[in-house]
Amino acid sequence: MGTPVSLDSVVILYGATAMTNPFDNEDGEFLVLVNEEQQYSLWPAFLDIPIGWKATGPKGNRKTCLDWVEKTWTDMRPASLVRQMEEDAREREAQRTKK
Repeated sequence: MGTPVSLDSVVILYGATAMTNPFDNEDGEFLVLVNEEQQYSLWPAFLDIPIGWKATGPKGNRKTCLDWVEKTWTDMRPASLVRQMEEDAREREAQRTKK
């Protein structure tokens, strides 16, 4: 598995052909990735999946993957924040019932 790198301004040359950022390729094939915090990302299918992420959802063109993420990722809060907020709510409820 590879380490993610920022390719925002990188141009990769293969022979005499320049390739633009693969993350911006509308015609490219992508994977939808998710991490342990339940955060989603599109990832070019030809790159190794970075450590800490796993493939989920469709493999397809950019629009297909983005549409799936939009339908699926309805709570933008990281999973650790959701757990902490739920724990805090339980503690507040426990304190309220003690009174």
